[in-house]
Order: sequence, then structure tokens, then C-alpha cells
Amino acid sequence: MDLSACTGCSACVVSCQAENNIPSVGRDEVLRRRDMHWMRIDRYYQGDEANPQVVHQPMMCQHCENAPCETVCPVLATVHSSEGLNQQVYNRCVGTRYCANNCPTKVRRFNWFDYEHAEPLERMVLNPDVVVRSRGVMEKCSMCVQRIQESKAAANREGRPLRDGDIQTACQQSCPAKAIHFGDVNDPDSQVARLAKDGRAFRLLEELNIGSSITYLTKIRNTGSGSGT
Repeated sequence: MDLSACTGCSACVVSCQAENNIPSVGRDEVLRRRDMHWMRIDRYYQGDEANPQVVHQPMMCQHCENAPCETVCPVLATVHSSEGLNQQVYNRCVGTRYCANNCPTKVRRFNWFDYEHAEPLERMVLNPDVVVRSRGVMEKCSMCVQRIQESKAAANREGRPLRDGDIQTACQQSCPAKAIHFGDVNDPDSQVARLAKDGRAFRLLEELNIGSSITYLTKIRNTGSGSGT
């Protein structure tokens, strides 16, 4: 996530909602803090109140290596995959919400109601590659795992390994500023591996030792003197 490139336009949030069949819950539920978006745009302000400087920070599941949500789930509904993804197994989840309470970045969502698309025309808006979740389960960013599997299957059919750039998440694909990058951090030649070694790179809440898999590049501003801050 390049914070210097991000403009806070929320195109990533909208594309994530469309790609992953995330329901629109309505104004009243949002006021109760029951929104379902898997991504949000955090905004930080500094400077003069009349003319503050703003930093936009896209926030989704950090897919922590030492995920606090995994240790508290009584039914192992949230587990870590061999590829570094923090996975949510919907048919195991019983809705205790322990994981949401233990998540330091507060990016997990509880589905309070059934948002069914009963009419055939309504169901046409759904992505057939993503399951429609039922009431009472936790949801969160999956790093568009359906796209990961699709790209892996395509590479397997062609008899070749995955190439850097084969997989694009929905948020990455829709970002007009190209602020989002996705790839294999274990591949030293991949773009994300090079960016993770950038001098601007940082990860969230490192003091908690959660081992976030998401790397942010801090925002650089050009001042009037020509120097960056």
C-alpha cells in the first residue's frame, strides 16, 4: 500500500464490495456500526484545523502471521494457510465474535442479518465465484482467494509456474492511482518483495508482534523548499 499514491477515492472499497458479494446494510445499520465493508479508508489529519494535511490509509485484514483472532476462536473457524492467508471457514463459525474483539485493527465483520437476493434478477449482481454468507458468521478480507485459485489453475493448465502480476485483487485492479500491489513476498524478484525493502516501508503495530503481511509505504510530501517530509 503506497500511501503517497493513495488519494482516498474509495474505489477499492466499492470494488471489494462488488467482487465479494458484500451486502449493503443501509444507513440505520451503519449508524449502529454494523457496516459490512471488508475494506475501509482511515484518514489522519495534522496541522492547522482550518487547512489540515490529510493522509489516507486503506485498511483491511492484515493476514497476520501471529494472528490474535486465531488463538481465541473456539471452533477453529479462522485458520492460517500455508500460503500466509488468514482464512475464514464460514461453515464452522458460530458467531462468538471473539475474533473481532481480539483483532487489534478491527477489520472483521459480523453478519447480523440475512441479506438474501430472492429474485432471479437480484441474484444476477452476485459474483458466482464467491459464496453468499448467511446470518451469524464473521467475515473479512480474503485477499480475493477466488482470484488466487483461478490464476493458479490457469498456470497449471499451461504447465508453468505463477508469474509476478498474474494475480490481481479486486482492490488492486480498480485503484486508479496504482497504490495497491499484490504478489509473493518470498520471491525476491517480485514487485512486492522489492517494495517491502523500501526505506519507506512499515507494518502496523509491530510492537504487538502480530506479524502483519501487509506493508505500507509512508507518505512523502514535497514542501515549498523542495525537500520531502
